[in-house]
Amino acid sequence: MPFDLIPFDELTYPEVASLPRDLPLVLPLGLGYDYAALAARLGGPPQIGLLPAMPFGWQGSGLDVPQPVFEAVLRNLLGNLLEDGFAQVFALAPSDLSLAKDIPTLNFPSHPLLVSLPSDKDREKVILIPIGHTEQHGYHAPLSTDTLIIEAIAKGTADAVPAQAACLPVAPYGISTHRRSFPGTFNVGGRAFEDFWLAVVDALVGRGFTRFYLLSGHGGSCSFLVNVVKYVGERYPYIFCATTGLYLNGPKGAAALEARRESPIGGMGHACELETSLILALRPELIHLDRAVDEMDFVATPSYYMDWIEGGALIANPPWDDDTKTGAYGAGSLGTKVKGEYWLKVAIEEKVDHVMEIHEQYRRRRERRPAPKI
Repeated sequence: MPFDLIPFDELTYPEVASLPRDLPLVLPLGLGYDYAALAARLGGPPQIGLLPAMPFGWQGSGLDVPQPVFEAVLRNLLGNLLEDGFAQVFALAPSDLSLAKDIPTLNFPSHPLLVSLPSDKDREKVILIPIGHTEQHGYHAPLSTDTLIIEAIAKGTADAVPAQAACLPVAPYGISTHRRSFPGTFNVGGRAFEDFWLAVVDALVGRGFTRFYLLSGHGGSCSFLVNVVKYVGERYPYIFCATTGLYLNGPKGAAALEARRESPIGGMGHACELETSLILALRPELIHLDRAVDEMDFVATPSYYMDWIEGGALIANPPWDDDTKTGAYGAGSLGTKVKGEYWLKVAIEEKVDHVMEIHEQYRRRRERRPAPKI
């Protein structure tokens, strides 16, 4: 029986809200599954929702973390869907992987590992670790917005300086503490997120890698990645691991935003002029510009306001519902492909500069330290 495979993360959140709650949803661990066989196993449903695949982490993935750490992430993600009312949610796992009994799992044979992981010959490179997210982006942009953008920036950086950097596959899930406000938004959970990425760095350090750059495409994950970097620095003083807040937020990026933006302060935050422009440059078919609703009525005070490069001394986490009715922060209607291509180019240049700086930090710190006693 023919069936439709629905890429869940290519939908907008109103489209997710309208999905039937008995629609089977599967979260694949890796790639290469036979979805026709899956449909038959599920009893021949007319549609199956396909969530973004986890690229690594499970035992046998090529970049393993302790199974309880991985299962905590998976349990939270599937729990998000159950909380949203979906009745049939499953992890789609290789046939030889046994997960905890409380994690609904469908085991199927998969093809050999299809993701590209750094090899031992990349040990002297900065390992770029792009982390996106699957969450609402207003009425007009897909749930995959953050993932698509940081994947393009990370790959563009590695391609620009292949002798200096190598890139992990993008991870499509991060932190959204406002998850319940808008359908289609996931939340790994802060502790599970930190434990997972610390374990990933553990595994890479164990294989001899020494330089890491954690790249977030989603603002909600940034503070948690700072914690990961601090844990890593304490645990491995002989390596260098860094992160930063999103992209286009240093001097070069800030200048690029000012050079082309048309919106005032408040026009760049989420599903905004910037993110909409970048997706128009990367996957224009996923943007529904006619549905864009501009929202810039953030509850702003001198020390707390919203724009891409956030200002003010206060750090807080109020409910999103206070500031946005549609899930957008900013002026998505002003997005254009031309601006997106320009900002993507500068974002890659900014990250290339950071790669070179990480190498310099690593080299100069090693030179400064006394020689080990024999």
